[in-house]
Amino acid sequence: MDVDVVISGGGPTGLLLAAELRLGGVRVVVLEQRAEPDPVPRANGLVGQVVTVLYRRGLYRALARHSSGPKALVQRWFTGAYGDRPRPVRVFSHAGFRLDLRRLREANPLHVLAVPQRRMEEVFERHALALGADVRRGHTFTGLVQDGDGVTVEVDGPDGPYRLRAAYLVGCDGSHSAVRKAAGIGFPGETSREVVIRMAHVVLPRTALTPAGALRAADGTVYRPYRLHRTAYGAFSFASFIPGVHVLSTHEWDAEAPSEQAAMSVGEARASLSRVVGADVPVADPPADGRPWILRRLTERNNRLADPYRAGRVFVAGDAAHVFAGFGGSNLNLGLQDVVNLAWKLALVLHGQAPDALLDSYAAERVPQARRALDRTREQAELMAPGDEVTAERERYAARLREPGFLREVADAVAGLDLPYPMGGGHPLLGRMAPDLRLMHDGRRVRLASLQHGARAILLDLTGGSTLATALAPWRDRVDLVRAAPRDPGTPPALLIRPDGYVVWAGPTPDDPTGLTTALTTWFGPPTRP
Repeated sequence: MDVDVVISGGGPTGLLLAAELRLGGVRVVVLEQRAEPDPVPRANGLVGQVVTVLYRRGLYRALARHSSGPKALVQRWFTGAYGDRPRPVRVFSHAGFRLDLRRLREANPLHVLAVPQRRMEEVFERHALALGADVRRGHTFTGLVQDGDGVTVEVDGPDGPYRLRAAYLVGCDGSHSAVRKAAGIGFPGETSREVVIRMAHVVLPRTALTPAGALRAADGTVYRPYRLHRTAYGAFSFASFIPGVHVLSTHEWDAEAPSEQAAMSVGEARASLSRVVGADVPVADPPADGRPWILRRLTERNNRLADPYRAGRVFVAGDAAHVFAGFGGSNLNLGLQDVVNLAWKLALVLHGQAPDALLDSYAAERVPQARRALDRTREQAELMAPGDEVTAERERYAARLREPGFLREVADAVAGLDLPYPMGGGHPLLGRMAPDLRLMHDGRRVRLASLQHGARAILLDLTGGSTLATALAPWRDRVDLVRAAPRDPGTPPALLIRPDGYVVWAGPTPDDPTGLTTALTTWFGPPTRP
């Protein structure tokens, strides 16, 4: 084999997968057709559990590091400030509703990290390269042939075509994935043209903005940034991540769809915003400094899931596996969690420590998450549509949001916490991300997340005995034993935590390792014989 894993696609998803695989000791090559990181602004932040995932890899501080300007406003808007670890947002916009998360009686589950996609790529690429990943820019995947032993990957490079032989190939190459198509993986779903979506970088003059950065329409209505606003004529949002420039997005129902081939202008974006608001809004071109400002028109909404996620030795992840369009876009949030789920499993199988069947759990766990995200996207689209019936439904929905129980349900859904991985019955932590416990470990105060930067599985033993260490001994090449004393009340006596941070066993008593042995075998393969 030339390499263990080839990844097609060097966006955030592919680069994070490369880093995760290197943490597992896997040789990896990333093929990316672009010579440089994509300059076109796309995603502007991450929402929900993925923020916690990146924190547990030690990447949060690098992603959250902002100096001043509009990004600092985003921080204050949501949290007051970013620190060394994620803190829940105070308010959040969902389907045009303002969720006041300060009203939750229990811990607020929703985290937001406002960071442009280009910045994510820079951080993830630097991380992957530092770990030894081979990132090949200007190299394009062109085909594959797989057999029982591996995959032969056809590549078109700057010096001509060549081949790579690998044990596995992962397509992280977007919604039009060439890997998915070459592997014969279907992409069923639905396409709708009922909504025309326009996105553009524009300049909103200071005369149209309040001192706090809100937009004041001609009729006096004030619209806050970083929120999705529903009007009688459509919906829109705007936010500033570059000084003096706003990302504007408009949604119009039952509008005449312009040609996808026709170039979109800022004037078209202005006309769309004025129609949605119901009054003229002055919008100007961004500064002409040669930067590639985004001007995008979407006349089709695609909601699709790959079927299956795996074809032999080929996998798909991120946009290659799922695409949702419209509202509450969660593609990147899901995609980054896809690869954190897949990487450690590939590493164990490649090292001969776990059976190939472990790889089937990737789709078993991630497909339901994607379907749930699709349901949430559809729900938001339905709540944002114009019409008196929808307005009446929104009034009922708003009334329910005043109930703490329903607010909790919505917050958990937005955060991606409402559907744990299937781990069977038992402790409520099973199938969920381990809490970031405060511990006394090796004589110092630490948080559990700081022990997970290396993507190793952990048996957290808080019993003070030796029984669990004895039970773990045959798996010590795959699972780290961490003895500590809890500083958080109500902490379980012991937790078995996968490299992706999910709990697969919670010990009820220190002298009952039977369930632990089963969990170790299920997730980390058979024991090593002396």
